Amino acid sequence: MSPSPDALAGTVQALLAPGRGLLAADESFPTIEQRFRAHGIPSTAAQRHAYREMLFTTPGLSESISGVILFDETIRDTLGGEPMGAALARRGLVPGIKVDHGTTPLAGFPGEKITEGLDGLRGRLDEYRGLGARFAKWRAVFTIGDHRPTAAALGANAEVLARYAALSQEAALVPIVEPEILMAGDHPIERTEAVATELLRTVFGALDRHRVRLEAMLLKTGMVLAGEAAQPAPDEAVAAATLRAFRRAVPAAVPGIVFLSGGQGEIEATRRLNALALAAAGPWRLTFSYGRALQDSALARWGGDPAQVPAGQAALARRARNNGSAVRGQWRAGLED
Repeated sequence: MSPSPDALAGTVQALLAPGRGLLAADESFPTIEQRFRAHGIPSTAAQRHAYREMLFTTPGLSESISGVILFDETIRDTLGGEPMGAALARRGLVPGIKVDHGTTPLAGFPGEKITEGLDGLRGRLDEYRGLGARFAKWRAVFTIGDHRPTAAALGANAEVLARYAALSQEAALVPIVEPEILMAGDHPIERTEAVATELLRTVFGALDRHRVRLEAMLLKTGMVLAGEAAQPAPDEAVAAATLRAFRRAVPAAVPGIVFLSGGQGEIEATRRLNALALAAAGPWRLTFSYGRALQDSALARWGGDPAQVPAGQAALARRARNNGSAVRGQWRAGLED
């Protein structure tokens, strides 16, 4: 399919609507089973459907959420008897799809990963487009440690991200490119900043070689944080380090950057997003693409009980509102939490 520049640009602008962000609801089967188990919920197809239905039918969700990242099972599901893609679009939510197949050890490089899923991707992208998807997402992960990440791991994953992005644009889907530095470790924030800068430079070098149109993609990545076993840096330092890495490595042609929560708590992720919005002075629109930092309270309050759907929806709506305020730099602790 020959992509329409106007169609891709329209999707980008819809996803970057002011004061709105993305709901990442693309948990794989093992991930959703782990999260359900923590609340005593069996991970059956019926319960997964009930949970996603609870999330997606939250009243007023589109006021703070612009798009939803789905998993393969979910995009093939229905919502109120309507195909999922069409049902979300009718609710003012842009449907998207996770298309990678997860990570596997990178041969020859202990402790490092490569993301799989390129085999058959062209056909899958066309199918997802037919199911209503308007954007796609692919995640690569990196750990910081002794001599890690290596140049080989950075380069291999950057090439895969670029190939995915080029195929997505060919299929008239906006690619979200997600290189994530995991929080594990005791490294200081300065080390994360250096790695993030090198990683982003490597990724955008590969995107350029593969002729990916930067104006028709989004970057999803983490805030620059110290390792989870290290002393946390103040929010202002997180914002400053994150923006320095972006200014050194992310081309101005990229229209927007969406932050993953990456294991941060709900309040931490909102508070730091607010600090970034207050400090931001660059060409990109910054917003959020959170999974657990939007869903944790909702999942806990729902607990698999149909009678608790309103409680779960109220929790999701509150978190979405708070993060919608944060992307404008208008969130204040204690007012809504």
